Amino acid sequence: MSASDFWAMGGYAAYVWPAYAVTLLALGGVLVSALRALRAAERALATLEGGRAPRRARSRTDHPAGDLA
Repeated sequence: MSASDFWAMGGYAAYVWPAYAVTLLALGGVLVSALRALRAAERALATLEGGRAPRRARSRTDHPAGDLA
């Protein structure tokens, strides 16, 4: 099997390559849409939080051993 046979896809290249192109475009669109939604949600969250810095989890050194608070 040669490279030209691969690109010809056994005579079905006119159907296969456009199908790949449409699939890649659709996946790219989904990715762009998801990233835009993520950024919008992050902006909305920042607005709801009043623009303050994100909260950090307390480290284990914040409380001495044996302190249940």
